Amino acid sequence: MAQQTLQLDVQNASRSFGGLKAVSDVNIQIRKGELVGLIGPNGAGKTTLFNLLTGVYETSEGQIYLNGESIAGLKPFQITQKGAARTFQNIRLFSDLSVLDNVKIAYHQHSKHSVLSSIVRLPAHFKGEAEMTEKAIEFLKIFKLDGKKDELAKNLPYGEQRRLEIARALAARPQLLLLDEPAAGMNPQETQDLMRMIQWIRNEFDLTILLIEHDMSLVMGVCERIYVLDRGMIIAEGTPDEIKSNPKVIEAYLGQEV
Repeated sequence: MAQQTLQLDVQNASRSFGGLKAVSDVNIQIRKGELVGLIGPNGAGKTTLFNLLTGVYETSEGQIYLNGESIAGLKPFQITQKGAARTFQNIRLFSDLSVLDNVKIAYHQHSKHSVLSSIVRLPAHFKGEAEMTEKAIEFLKIFKLDGKKDELAKNLPYGEQRRLEIARALAARPQLLLLDEPAAGMNPQETQDLMRMIQWIRNEFDLTILLIEHDMSLVMGVCERIYVLDRGMIIAEGTPDEIKSNPKVIEAYLGQEV
């Protein structure tokens, strides 16, 4: 493990809002191919940290490196182009677009045909569009959504919307996939299915995954290492078994089962 590439390196990252530190002096290192969890009580700063990793916010202090390159000052779309893609706690699909178009949008950043060819409808435009459609349908087949490719995203059941959001993130060809509470709103069976999907995605696409999740059965079942955030600070890091028995973690959750 020690010789693997460091995919994500967060060094003493902090973020303040009006003088209040939402994230304070956070250090996280994730190596290529790892599946790592980030947990913590409500209000611990997990989503704020994700927003720092994806360019929604800039750090007040510290540095964040993706594949050894600083992402300071980059916009979210630029960080996606550098190889990091995310999903959101509250699903953010293009609700009034079709299932197919939601995935095709992610491919456009990798499009090889020029803006001019699209404007004047040159053959390169139609060839590029056909290729993107074919690739998008391949992704939808993986997630068993190809039969609904022409439906509006907003008309999908909740669990299928979650799968579509993950499919769209993967279509951006990330090296690092950031999942923000993917099991939110799911029933136990859907959560079990999601657990298997996350493990399969990591192996099939050779991805590194960082997962925020409140569902402890999911985190403990799929993650190899877990970081625990409380009041904006990392209070523990280790294997699922180590985290379960860590006194600081137990205290942070006020006796809740972890």
